[in-house]
Amino acid sequence: MSDTKILAAYAAGLSYSEIPAPVIERMKDCLLDSLGAAIYGVGLPWSVILVDYVRRYGRGGKSSIFGRRYQKVQAPLAALANGALTHSFELDNVRQPGAGVHAGATLVPAGFAVAEEFGASGMELLTALVAGCEVMFRIGHACRETSEKLGFHAPGLTGPLGAAATAGRIMRLNADQMAHAFGIAASLASGILAFVKSGSGGMVKRLHLGRASEGGVLAASLAREGFTGPQTVLEGQFGFLQVFSREPDLARLTRALGEEYEVMNICMKRFPCHIFAQAPIQAVQELRAEHSFSGAEVTEITIAGAEKLVTHHDIPEPNDVMMAQYSVPFSVALSLYQDPKDPRSFSEASLKDAEILSLSRKVRLILDTASRQTEGYLGAQVTVRLSNGQELFREVKTFKGSPAHPLSRAEVSEKFLALSGGMGAQVAERILRRVENLAAEKNVADLFA
Repeated sequence: MSDTKILAAYAAGLSYSEIPAPVIERMKDCLLDSLGAAIYGVGLPWSVILVDYVRRYGRGGKSSIFGRRYQKVQAPLAALANGALTHSFELDNVRQPGAGVHAGATLVPAGFAVAEEFGASGMELLTALVAGCEVMFRIGHACRETSEKLGFHAPGLTGPLGAAATAGRIMRLNADQMAHAFGIAASLASGILAFVKSGSGGMVKRLHLGRASEGGVLAASLAREGFTGPQTVLEGQFGFLQVFSREPDLARLTRALGEEYEVMNICMKRFPCHIFAQAPIQAVQELRAEHSFSGAEVTEITIAGAEKLVTHHDIPEPNDVMMAQYSVPFSVALSLYQDPKDPRSFSEASLKDAEILSLSRKVRLILDTASRQTEGYLGAQVTVRLSNGQELFREVKTFKGSPAHPLSRAEVSEKFLALSGGMGAQVAERILRRVENLAAEKNVADLFA
């Protein structure tokens, strides 16, 4: 049996009863984290443009736009909007070690959209989200973090496959239909990193995740009606891994499937910026807490990390907010002048702040040669030099929020409530409690009633 069919059979056949309790709880954390990110992002300018598009063309459906109460649209367009909303401000979760996958911005939007349309229960949704995560994370891991070296935005590639697994599980596709859904989804993979080098057009990064989620719903829906796709689409010639990666590791697709859960590798952000900035910011904050220095006293910051840190995130003078969040020098500099946990710190005003920009230019990114040997490494070695001649050093290998140091449910809830406050405290609290007890929900659509 092909690896594509093995993963398809797993996703189609997974049952709630076989999923370990810690895996269910981590998926609830992921779900809460994702909803908070989307609800916060619904009013942002790029989000408003996309939500208006979805409302215009998606009327008459049963699926919710997160953060927009009482507004229902067709499921594929709900997935499009909610995927982009979840990724709208660099608040969503990823995998560690890095694999170019975003569980919250692809699986959760697809899962909710289809669950509302089909009247699925909370148990069915949780099962589908776990199935999608196990499929998508393994595909990303098998790519060996090489898709973005080729210029692709990896979550836009892996996302349709994970979303197809999630949507297909709720639609109750059989194993053969699920394999066809994967075959269709792989042809819907898209997203390039042109915005990184052009210094403009950062809004498109948000769209990649929405399109991935929408593509998964489309793929599963077509497969359900008998539409076919190549059933060796992952491992075959001209298949996903051959086209979108260099020297893939096929064994990772099915290794310990059903025994070791990829869900436990979900990594959550504390700071609303790229995942590569999380460890450097934590290191700088820890050093400042110990030595009480200000941004004005810093003459240079050197950050040693993975190759991608240097090749993709060395943007000392970003042109827009999205590029500021993608820039490690700017994000680190901002953390010494404003609250790095507050999304409002990343603003047009901070982009023009002379002190932040001055410090950003003093941040130097270099390759940590040892990290070359650690695939998916997201840690950093940070050296801060002060005007008094003092030199401070801190290494953060696994930051708070990573699988080695996960956020507690209380910390996840605190983040959710802070991000979703625009809905009103009572509404946010109610959603929080219902997600915590999601397995008891008879119909997921009631969650946003």
